[in-house]
Amino acid sequence: MRIMIADDHEIVREGLKQLINGQKDMEVVGEAQDGLETLAKVRKFRPDVLLLDITMPRLNGLEAICLIKESMPDLPIVIFSIHRKEAFVHRALAAGVLGYILKASPSVEVLDALRAARRGKYYLSSEINAEVINIYLSRENSAPTGGYDLLTEREQQVFRLMVEGDSTKQIAELLCISPKTVEKHRANLMKKLGVNDLVGLIKYAIKINIIDPDHWD
Repeated sequence: MRIMIADDHEIVREGLKQLINGQKDMEVVGEAQDGLETLAKVRKFRPDVLLLDITMPRLNGLEAICLIKESMPDLPIVIFSIHRKEAFVHRALAAGVLGYILKASPSVEVLDALRAARRGKYYLSSEINAEVINIYLSRENSAPTGGYDLLTEREQQVFRLMVEGDSTKQIAELLCISPKTVEKHRANLMKKLGVNDLVGLIKYAIKINIIDPDHWD
């Protein structure tokens, strides 16, 4: 199994490499230290599974997932993060990850999650309530209940980047579109959500657990 590691701390990457390369059925084929590098390296190495941190510079893990899925929709992704709040877990699952492991978890859980993801199975850290997946899946199987569900995939990407604090120029660069196109998506999504300004968007994002309230403390 060919694994790629994305984490902004070298000591974490080194520890994970030793753990993974010590397994007979696994090897680390690439690593990245920020979101944009992750995008480039995933396309270069085309790993079987991506082990991804959330809090990274230039582009965080959740934002990177959305862009990775555009070119490699079937790539299994496992989150490896310090964030244990359900808001982060739900966002990760909604973005398409198959595993979510806390950095405080036993090393065996990392290996189990990678193997499960390779088989297309969900795996959550034992410290996270197992009901999270069931709740998420039940919501996915139900009819859309909010304005966010009515947004196109691109509008959702622009929305997430806006509430994370990225400017129109930064969003345009990250999504490889023009600033004018970003503004068009911004206008459309605000109309669909019935929101008039950025503050309203942030409040809406917190309400539906797109971002954690602590992000703006």
